[in-house]
Amino acid sequence: MGMSVTISAAREQDAEQILKLQYLCYQSEAELYGDYTIEPLTQSLDDLTAELARGHGLVARLGDEVVASVRGCADAEGTARIAKLVVHPRLRHHGLGGRLLDAMELHFTSDPAVRRLQLSTGHRSEGNLRLYRSRGYTPVVTEQAGPRLRLVTLEKAAPSGTYAASA
Repeated sequence: MGMSVTISAAREQDAEQILKLQYLCYQSEAELYGDYTIEPLTQSLDDLTAELARGHGLVARLGDEVVASVRGCADAEGTARIAKLVVHPRLRHHGLGGRLLDAMELHFTSDPAVRRLQLSTGHRSEGNLRLYRSRGYTPVVTEQAGPRLRLVTLEKAAPSGTYAASA
C-alpha cells in the first residue's frame, strides 16, 4: 500500500465524502438496534455542511479518500461535544478512531473556556464504549432514544493546560 493516513481539518468540499462514509459506517449501528431511521442515516448533505460550518470537523485521508471523520462543537457553558466518529470498516481496529478522538480533544482543550469533553453512543456499542472508557470518559447519563436504543453520554474533564502548551 505504501500510503499513510493523514488527519486534517474537514473542508466544505469534504462534506459529500463524509456523508457517504457516515452512511456506510452507521449501517452496523442501525442493524445492532434494528432502527434504520437513526439521525446519521437520515442526515442531509445540507445539514452536514451546516454542522461543519457551526463546529469543527476532522477527516482522515488515505490519499484523496476520506476514510474516517469526527465532528464536534463547544457551547457557551464550556462543554465540547464530540460526535459522529466514524472509521471505514476496512480500516477499523488499527487505532485510527483513537487518533481522531485525540486530535479532536487537542483542538477543543487548546481553548481555555472548554472545561469538559462529552460524547454519546448506543448502550450496545461495545467497541465505542471500550474506546471512550480507555480515553478516560465515564458515563454520566443514559436516556431512551428509541424503542431499542438507549444513548449513553460519557464525559471527562478537559485537562487544564496540558494540550494548550503543546498546541
